[in-house]
Amino acid sequence: MPPPETALERAQELAASVLPHHRDKRRMLVIVNPYATTVSDRLKNLVVYALQSRYEVEAVDTEARAHATELCREAAAEGYDVVVAFGGDGTVNEAANGLAGSDTPLTVLPGGSTNVLCRTLGIPSDVVDATEHLLGVADRFHPARIDLGRAGDRYFTFTAGIGLDASVVERVDAKPRLKARLGEWFFTYAALTTFTRRYLVNPPRVRAAIAGTEIEGVTVIVQNSDPYTYFARRPILLCEDADSINGRLSAVVLKRATPFEIPTLIPRIFANRPGAVTRHRQVEGFTDLKELRVASIDESPFPLQVDGDYVGEFHELDFGVEPAALTIVS
Repeated sequence: MPPPETALERAQELAASVLPHHRDKRRMLVIVNPYATTVSDRLKNLVVYALQSRYEVEAVDTEARAHATELCREAAAEGYDVVVAFGGDGTVNEAANGLAGSDTPLTVLPGGSTNVLCRTLGIPSDVVDATEHLLGVADRFHPARIDLGRAGDRYFTFTAGIGLDASVVERVDAKPRLKARLGEWFFTYAALTTFTRRYLVNPPRVRAAIAGTEIEGVTVIVQNSDPYTYFARRPILLCEDADSINGRLSAVVLKRATPFEIPTLIPRIFANRPGAVTRHRQVEGFTDLKELRVASIDESPFPLQVDGDYVGEFHELDFGVEPAALTIVS
């Protein structure tokens, strides 16, 4: 057989290569963030076309912040068998917030620049390979439940942070074109400039009440699973013993951020060794947490990010964990 001449024919070939069509199809809602890094109308159409061979598919584009959450709540109420978040980590987070507490499973197609939960679930980071993976899931459809972290009234699937990392996310999210074009290198640039402009002289300071003790710092990271994120293909490991099925959270507190401390911390962040970061003298690590509270010391608000999505500023915030709150299939 000659090779397919067009992308549409490739999709047809993929659809034709799966098992016979006579089986009942599960209802699938694909929630698409059209502004995600790697998503385009053409790619969306090809993905939906391929998925239709094994699922009864409806695809909806998000139109505003929190739209994915609203769509997922409606999907759970209407009895969809599975929801696919096709976008970046922010889209996945919104979808998880909409499906939390329901029995409707969530799965993921990679459309962002990092796709942390997608990789954590073992779904391929290439969208064509991931689509083929979801076609296979139709024959091994075994939903499982995972924990969700909670920052205030917002759930997160893998991480939440206040301080420096949230300020970096805020700056990156404000430049979506540079984020899409430069990826992790733009994050690096944003981190360096944010540190020198805001955190070098007079950073916002917070007090964290954790495990019966209080500790002051400039950044607090809370994780529900590992890793914290990726730099290209390299996982970034910050918290220890973060696991989305143990009903616990892990956290690290950066106590100070100075020109003398940061150069010794950066190599540990990229070392890809468990415990490397928490052994730094300006970092305190905590594991086996059910809850913690963070409050501003000087009454100035601190920024918050969840799953790599900037969500605003707060004066105090409670963190917790909701065991088995989200149904996933992968």
